[in-house]
Amino acid sequence: MEPDHGPEQPGRLGRGTLLLMSAATGLAVAGNYFAQPLLDVIGHDLRLSAATAALVVTVAQTGYGLGLLLLVPLGDMLERRRLAVVLCAATAVFLTVTASAPNAALLLTGTALTGLTSVAAQVVMPYAATLAAPAERGRTVGTVMTGLLLGILLARTAAGLLAELGGWRTVYWVNAALMLLMAVLLRLRLPALRTSAGLRYPALLRSTLALFGQEPVLRRRAVLGAVSFAGFSVLWTAVAFLMSGPAYGWQESAIGLLGLVGAAGSLSASAAGRLADRGLAHRVTGVAAVLLLGSWGLLALGGGGGAWSLAALLAGVVVLDLAAQAVHVSNQNLVYGVRPEARNRLNSAYMTSYFAGGAVGSALTSAVWGAGGWAGVCALGAALAAAGVVLWVLDRLRPVPPAGGRTAHDHRSEPAPATL
Repeated sequence: MEPDHGPEQPGRLGRGTLLLMSAATGLAVAGNYFAQPLLDVIGHDLRLSAATAALVVTVAQTGYGLGLLLLVPLGDMLERRRLAVVLCAATAVFLTVTASAPNAALLLTGTALTGLTSVAAQVVMPYAATLAAPAERGRTVGTVMTGLLLGILLARTAAGLLAELGGWRTVYWVNAALMLLMAVLLRLRLPALRTSAGLRYPALLRSTLALFGQEPVLRRRAVLGAVSFAGFSVLWTAVAFLMSGPAYGWQESAIGLLGLVGAAGSLSASAAGRLADRGLAHRVTGVAAVLLLGSWGLLALGGGGGAWSLAALLAGVVVLDLAAQAVHVSNQNLVYGVRPEARNRLNSAYMTSYFAGGAVGSALTSAVWGAGGWAGVCALGAALAAAGVVLWVLDRLRPVPPAGGRTAHDHRSEPAPATL
């Protein structure tokens, strides 16, 4: 039996292993987004009503939310490599259930279970942060986060291309094979790592919720992350309505290519992580929050159709994605530094709030689009971005504890050797 390493064995994360972990997170979450551009095709093939087909997206989100709450904290109790490998392998199995589903019941079951176990991505994230040297934690989180974001943004594009080649089921078969490969590679490449919280499972879940009351950094960053991701979801929920409408009249396959534009913004995650490593996480958040607000001005100009409107729209997409990822990575870098021995529970708490913000943003978008169209959506996004700026300013104006009175959990105690 291989020995488990202690909770902090930094500097044991090579570049190849880091890229593998980044790819694993992207492939894990991609399965939750494949169905979005394929709902009509899936519904026609299985003879589903539009309402039933739409449930595919809902159950994927529900499964993922439950996984964040119920499975991610296990990383603070179980050996992390084994947990990551089991979740990846389980995701592969459940993807095959979806791929072979002959009816709505099995389709929804496979989708829900895939969402549940796809939180392997959120087990791998703090795993990488723990393996990284402290001075490189931000860069590491940024690199893994880039893989996750590429998985989200490119899933729709990949789904459209693979569905055209071999039908909608091909998408899930291919992803299942890749997830099984990831499980094997993670088992071979990752070191065993255990950080025992010394708690039984029910107490572990209770302690996850208790962290909100105990850690002010977690509370503040969870709210800021929720607001940021709500705005991100507003854009990506509404943009398909805009592009398929009379202003542009794009086909679904062309709309899916917008994910490639968003992917350009996701590359900022690594740069944001490097700045966080220099003690600039709080300033990165502030600059990114202002950019988020400005991006909605560009996006508002993109609602009229025509070449100039399209250019403004694409620029707004890139700026919004860039800024949203910078906020997220700086948040995670600070949250992971609160309690190294509780990183999976911290990640569970933070990501549950983050995911809830995205769900609220999508729900609000559906209502606002019907009442106010693209202009209303941009007003909603700008309001959420403005709330993020206010939250950052209020955090910045907090009284700084006197010398010697700072706690290890206060992000203002982070080193700040550089200026911005």
